[in-house]
Amino acid sequence: MTNTRPLKGIIPPLITPLNSDLSLDKESLKKLLNHVISGGVHGVFILGTTGEFASLRRETKVELIEETTKLVAGRIPVLVGITDCAFEESLNLAKIAKDSGADALVATTPFYMNIGQQELVNYYEKLADLVELPLFLYNMPGNTHKHISPDTAAKLANHPNIIGIKDSSGDPYTFQAYLEALKSFSEFSVLVGPEEILADTLKMGGNGGVTGGANLFPKLYVGLFEAFKKGEKDRVKELQEVILYLSEQLYQNENYSSSYLKGLKAAMSFEGLCEGNLALPLYAYSEEEKTQLFERYRLVKEKIGKMENREREIRE
Repeated sequence: MTNTRPLKGIIPPLITPLNSDLSLDKESLKKLLNHVISGGVHGVFILGTTGEFASLRRETKVELIEETTKLVAGRIPVLVGITDCAFEESLNLAKIAKDSGADALVATTPFYMNIGQQELVNYYEKLADLVELPLFLYNMPGNTHKHISPDTAAKLANHPNIIGIKDSSGDPYTFQAYLEALKSFSEFSVLVGPEEILADTLKMGGNGGVTGGANLFPKLYVGLFEAFKKGEKDRVKELQEVILYLSEQLYQNENYSSSYLKGLKAAMSFEGLCEGNLALPLYAYSEEEKTQLFERYRLVKEKIGKMENREREIRE
């Protein structure tokens, strides 16, 4: 991956499949990785927000890194989240990722401490100096309550070992500001997190998406990216509308702030891709809630199925 910059495409932020005792579900991990790779994704990102990194014990993180790299076996790039409030712990995870054969690292801003932009520059530069794999910045202000400013991203892009940023602010104006600040860095990847603005950010000049729904329907997201590359504007519009519909049906539940992850993991359990367990402090939907979600999930599958049938008829 390090020889092909900027990194482009659809890179699912992989869920962490868990058994009922919250140990790593290795069988589901194998099934999930084969599912997304067969769907054409351009990489996988483990130990991100969707992967519940902040709720996992260290042993589970290490096991996930080792198992993922072994199962992927070089077929696509593996990006590993190393975020931790303790700097040395991030370095430890980075070494495990390197030794396991991962391709790159991802780190969001340290949380809990009150830090400013100058301290962020210092932090990321020191981290990039000491790790052996290339590093992606990760802007996730909704969770960390810290924002990597466009100016800070541009300063850090000068570091030879910092090669991209994932922006999960959900704000198209912030994404545009990153692109403007980083326009002179042609090998620097600017990737979007929220899939609801995937098409918009590609049109702006973004390099791709780290989109949660690609865990479930990888071909849908890869199809949008490929259609954009081919200049198929109507198809991009249609696929983005389906993604918005998926988001509305599966991720929205006013009773929970965590409804995105609850909905995603529950929907994946319907497909047999994981058991649907979440690590505390989160917890899975009740059986009644899953039944309600399943009806909405059925509508999403029906919509995708009709679109695929229509495309098949056109090809034939």
